[in-house]
Amino acid sequence: MRTLCASTLIGEFFVIGFAGLVAMKADGASMGAVWAVCGAGMLLSLLLCGMITRPGGVQLGWALQIALIAGGFVVPAMFFLGVVFAGLWWASVHFGRKVDEAKARWAQEASAGPDAA
Repeated sequence: MRTLCASTLIGEFFVIGFAGLVAMKADGASMGAVWAVCGAGMLLSLLLCGMITRPGGVQLGWALQIALIAGGFVVPAMFFLGVVFAGLWWASVHFGRKVDEAKARWAQEASAGPDAA
């Protein structure tokens, strides 16, 4: 699960950065505020890469997905990109857990040896 989720989070890191560049052109948004929010989102996405297997890591990832979708109020394209990344996040968590379960089964079978069958 860690590899799939980290890949999604790294993609989000770049999307948040590019959205920050677009948001700088928005009327009424100060550059400091834009980069404080985008910087926090980018930092969270990087930190989550290492925290994903810890308690609360997946839930923080979902919070980041909601924040990405909410970013659509400043940069309208983020509504679409946020939903896309939320779908990727769901797939990373869902299929990552399946891969982890399969690896655990294979490791258990391998440690039992060929005589266990």
